[in-house]
Amino acid sequence: MSCVETLNREIVYKPESTPKRFHLSDAFVRGLIGPIGSGKSVSCCWELMMKAHEQAPFEGIRSSRWIIVRNTYRELMDTTMETFFSWFPKSTGDFQKMNMKFIYRKKLDDGTIVYAEFLFRALDKPDDIKKLLSLELTGGWLNEVREIPKSVVDMLIGRLGRYPRTGVTWSGLIMDTNPPDEDHWWYKLFEVDCPGDYEIFHQPSGLSKEAENLHNLLQKPEHSTMTMEERKAVGRVYYTRMVAGKDEEWINVYVHGKYGFVVDGKAIYPEFNDAIHVSRQEIILPEACKENTIWIGIDFGRTPAAAFGFQATDGQWIIFDEMVTDNMGARRFSEVLGQKIRQEFSKYHLEIWGDPKGADMTQVDDETPYLVLRGAGIEAWPANTNDPVIRREAVAINLMRLTMSGKPGFIIGPKARILRKSMNGGYKYKRMAIAGQERYQEKPDKNMYSHIAEAVQYLMIGAGEGDELIGATLTGQKPIDYSELDRAVI
Repeated sequence: MSCVETLNREIVYKPESTPKRFHLSDAFVRGLIGPIGSGKSVSCCWELMMKAHEQAPFEGIRSSRWIIVRNTYRELMDTTMETFFSWFPKSTGDFQKMNMKFIYRKKLDDGTIVYAEFLFRALDKPDDIKKLLSLELTGGWLNEVREIPKSVVDMLIGRLGRYPRTGVTWSGLIMDTNPPDEDHWWYKLFEVDCPGDYEIFHQPSGLSKEAENLHNLLQKPEHSTMTMEERKAVGRVYYTRMVAGKDEEWINVYVHGKYGFVVDGKAIYPEFNDAIHVSRQEIILPEACKENTIWIGIDFGRTPAAAFGFQATDGQWIIFDEMVTDNMGARRFSEVLGQKIRQEFSKYHLEIWGDPKGADMTQVDDETPYLVLRGAGIEAWPANTNDPVIRREAVAINLMRLTMSGKPGFIIGPKARILRKSMNGGYKYKRMAIAGQERYQEKPDKNMYSHIAEAVQYLMIGAGEGDELIGATLTGQKPIDYSELDRAVI
């Protein structure tokens, strides 16, 4: 139990099981993860304040400086700061609104004085890293960290333990979040890499017997006379109400506190059914010979992606692998793709189709992505249409059909993890901010899931799946004249 005096009243904080273990840990980086309403933010507020009280005094002063981060200033002010100041009112210190700094002072019974600075900042973009470069900090708290780039975390860690210069009793980084997707850097950091001096704390499901913070949910003044169990019963309604009308994945993330993928927008492929169109078993490729074809679809740009598939003898399309990159130019992409092709598919006949825009020359460079690919030994061709309706339907028609053997016309193998999330709604039409209306943008949202989805579209168009939609036979047509390839400087 910890407490702080404020205006003649005593605020008492009694952590539950998971936050208690969180507070007892001395790990340099700690993560607290759980469902909505589980008290994560309150626990982090108290962790900073307790550590501020525990700093060793120098000439009677227990000095520390902490940064508190949220992804945007609006959320910082409306949620993070609101929670912090509900426990530690501005009247207990000096809040400098212009600097977004709160200076907390308190004289302890041993005569020493706690002097703690709390800096409130929004660091939602990699460019915001420059805001950290001149800071000297004791520690920090990243609130709802799944919305914050890993680059911000990496830079922030380098600023910790540098204040006060007279010595730090404890320094480190605490983070809390609702569960992100398994592709998120948080999952890799805490669940896969598990570095030394890093520790993660999982809170139980809001619907479990061990659910935490129930006694603080949906409370009214008249509930103050209730027993703790009666207050928890009231709080449990918070979660039972929450699940109404929600899909299973949403409930898993926000109520059960499990890692998952929640869609915010309108899925471009509502025809996709994860239970039907995803293979849980390893995909066995056809025999490696020139009579069997591996199809490759490519989407270009600074986040190029490639999808790998083949068509089974019964007509079923199987997308068995993917290559998803980030911030990679055409030349490097062609090197990585070429290496994969040589290592895995050199004995197959290859059909490689991509975004028609990859054949366009820019005002400053006439070396198109297709020329770069050709220079790397990859013979790729532009799909014969870039019409988004035709591209979508070329995939959708296979999602809706069955083969002669009764199998789905399109499936995804276990290696194509990003594509699976894309088809489940990551590839989407973004919701428009129009009050009172359910409206979506007309063009797909360009995000980490859109590139692999469009690579599959180009694969399917190249294979002729869009022929009937445009009333012409497209398969095998290679309309771009590459007679000038020999002059390309690669």
